[in-house]
Amino acid sequence: MEELATNLPRTIDSKFSQSNIRGSSPGNNSIDFNVFKHFQWIGDVTPCFGVHGSQIQVLNDPNEFYDALKKLSKSSKSRILLASLYLGNGKLEQELVDCIYDATKASEEAGGDLRVKFLFDYMRGSRGKRNTRTILLPLLKDFEQRVSVALYHTPDLRGLVKRILPERYNETFGVAHMKIYLFDDTIVMSGANLSESYFTDRQDRYIIIRSSRALADFFEEVVTAVSSLSFQLQPDDGIRLPDDLQYHPFEGSHNGALYRQQMKRLVEETISCHRDYDVCISSQVSRQSDVNEQDLDVIGLRSSVAEGQKVDTLIYPLVQMGPFDIRHDEVVTKALFEKAPSDTTILLASGYFNLTTHYMQSIVSSCKAHFDILTASPQANGFFGASGVSGAVPDAYTYIAKQFFDEVTSANQSSRISLFEYLRPGWTVHAKGLWYYLGGHLLPVMTMIGSPNFGYRSVFRDLEAQVVIVTQNNGLQKQLHQEQLQLYGHSNQVTDETFNQPVRQIPRWVTYVTPIIRNFF
Repeated sequence: MEELATNLPRTIDSKFSQSNIRGSSPGNNSIDFNVFKHFQWIGDVTPCFGVHGSQIQVLNDPNEFYDALKKLSKSSKSRILLASLYLGNGKLEQELVDCIYDATKASEEAGGDLRVKFLFDYMRGSRGKRNTRTILLPLLKDFEQRVSVALYHTPDLRGLVKRILPERYNETFGVAHMKIYLFDDTIVMSGANLSESYFTDRQDRYIIIRSSRALADFFEEVVTAVSSLSFQLQPDDGIRLPDDLQYHPFEGSHNGALYRQQMKRLVEETISCHRDYDVCISSQVSRQSDVNEQDLDVIGLRSSVAEGQKVDTLIYPLVQMGPFDIRHDEVVTKALFEKAPSDTTILLASGYFNLTTHYMQSIVSSCKAHFDILTASPQANGFFGASGVSGAVPDAYTYIAKQFFDEVTSANQSSRISLFEYLRPGWTVHAKGLWYYLGGHLLPVMTMIGSPNFGYRSVFRDLEAQVVIVTQNNGLQKQLHQEQLQLYGHSNQVTDETFNQPVRQIPRWVTYVTPIIRNFF
């Protein structure tokens, strides 16, 4: 811990050594309701689910993530749901599919009712001859009544552009980017895809939320809503749209307006149903000035906590689907930046640093909190060393980071906002989200984790999902604190000298093209 602390951001430094770590509440068994109240407004945007912090586990390593997926797959009895950008086709991915296959077969032989649902992106999942679709065909052929594979196609890719764009490039118009991995009543939230590098040497974030049926139901219903308006993979590798689908995602006139309306209505109705559900406890917890532990005990009976435990952690799921004008994540993220008091510290991570204009303005001009922003160094970017145009992607992100750095400097905000770059030999980084240190608290009281990168694609083009976790649980706070220590421990602070390094020499054509195409990545 002390060794890591020497490389930490200036706002979260060695004063957080293990000997100094304490809980955010007056005592380990008491609840500081002011923390819940600080975030009460999020309940106006999205449902709220109550759990005990001991139900949540933070994983720190890709191998842990992979092992958890296999173990949870093997033990599932009622449902498995995997929503991701794609599923790779290597040995590790095949082992994961085999675990799901074995669990499905065992359930069928025992007369069980295990159901398996997949949601992937149509373009990314169909790329190449061996792809997401082909690795799942044996599972789908043998258990057609138990397994479904949905492939989402953005309505923004259509007409002549769809016909002429080659693979990989067609994905720039928008993808299903949600990372939701659900096993019975356990949810794994992450930013990681389901492929070998994300299981071995591509650092991301991973949180397991156990025994939360209501939250699991919420995410299953959201994914099911999207899947019901998506292509369905057939056992012969063909695809077809559901028979009752009224409007095609990329054919027809009016730029897909009717399809967009149908998706928007269905997803928003799904979310609204949960906002009215008894488990949505934010109004009962955070809006009562005289709320006490006895009130929380009563509420806890309606939440996903074990007998004898209290709700000490609130989870707010956020959905962002720009093509369908569903903007819950955007609304909450922007408000979090702008509402943060001056004595707050926010650590924000994005593997692909490309803040939207309104996020940048919120951080630089409207926000009073201290920010330490973590992004990938060129060497830790997943496109580093790639051939062709893809090889210039790290240069584009360097150019964007330099623009942000100069904006902070010109606004005289360098003492409040710092930029850090992840650099770990042999590793790339894909981590995203934030840690929120409220004034007077040495441990984070809130985190955001999921698929959004806080960039243009996340806001306007892709389908995204993440959770806000507000916690009073000392053990969970320590896990979250250690998580950011590990990530920032592999980082270096960006200075003027950073951009003078040889690896930062940006080709002139990249500086011309990046402003034009930055909303595609």
